[in-house]
Amino acid sequence: MHAALARLIDGTPPAPAAIDAFLAAHGFPLIDRDGATFVFRGTADRVLLQHWVFGLPSAQPFEPVPHTDLWAIHLPLPAGSRIEYKFEVVRNGHGEWVRDPLNPHQARDPFGSNSICAAFGYERPDWTFPDPHARPGLLDDGVIDSRAFGEPRPIRIYLPARFRRSGRYPLLVIHDGDDFLRYADLKAVLDNLIHRLEIPPLIAVLTQTPHRIGEYPDHPGHARFLAEEVLPWVRARFPMIDEPHGRCLMGASFGAVASLSAAWRYQGLFGKLCLLSGSFAFTDIGDHWRGEVFEPVVRFTNAFRARPGRPAEQIYLACGTYESLIYENRSMMPFLQSRGLSVRFDEARDGHNWENWRDRLRAGLSWLYPGPLWMVYE
Repeated sequence: MHAALARLIDGTPPAPAAIDAFLAAHGFPLIDRDGATFVFRGTADRVLLQHWVFGLPSAQPFEPVPHTDLWAIHLPLPAGSRIEYKFEVVRNGHGEWVRDPLNPHQARDPFGSNSICAAFGYERPDWTFPDPHARPGLLDDGVIDSRAFGEPRPIRIYLPARFRRSGRYPLLVIHDGDDFLRYADLKAVLDNLIHRLEIPPLIAVLTQTPHRIGEYPDHPGHARFLAEEVLPWVRARFPMIDEPHGRCLMGASFGAVASLSAAWRYQGLFGKLCLLSGSFAFTDIGDHWRGEVFEPVVRFTNAFRARPGRPAEQIYLACGTYESLIYENRSMMPFLQSRGLSVRFDEARDGHNWENWRDRLRAGLSWLYPGPLWMVYE
């Protein structure tokens, strides 16, 4: 139990006004060097902490705090951890998942939002916030009349501040680009990293699919769309560095699978890959346990591991330590290095979520595309 909560209940039972004052005086969850103490106030049959830390029971019961209407649970967390969570409040046999009423900090994703617990030592990186001193890049919309998909596909284009037609720019093609904008502050991150000279000015193409689960796991039409339609579309309109080292594919989760599979199908076309929490499920023997949606992923990853070739010369991998996919991602680094590829792998004490992927963008992009700052000082 956190020391502040222990002091509240030490001695005589606290009056409701004392509990009110305690809740108003502290931020929640209560953080110390050992982890986090989560607190819920209200009547309930049971309260459970629902989190996404692989390796721990996903539902952990709160204990009622004696002589109060509070419930509490302490979760040990290593320094630097960041997790997302909800409370399950059970009344009359019915459980309802809710965000932490005492915690205003939330992370959004395409499925809703979760409460955020930032453990001791974690701080959101300053380069993820909008910087009034950073000149903003421009976002514009485009449409590609795709033969690969038999329908028009909207895309977005990011052009850096001070964009010049006389220049030549690296190209970054981003899967789930709209989601990166909404949930991972992509625009602010690119503006800031370019402003700080950590990456060079670059052009980014943001793609989005209406059929993510069907198109991302090694879909030949998707690879064709990127290689034979997106690249020529950009080439005809913008001054890109039209060589493999100037072309990078980026994606998270299934988007990382799509990036790797497209580069694998068109070897020699994309020189760089940025793969965040890739869903690289595979089997060496027997079956997998991840369900039907992962069947095409497993088929692709098994085929790739059997004959990897050289999908790209430089590959950045990152994964959260608290993800169920950490084993598969850890396995990828020595596997790719043994094929003579340049690989960097980063782990963070976080889960499978957009803010984890946001926090990895500086390390990944500045390693793949080092700007003048890194080229001078490293």
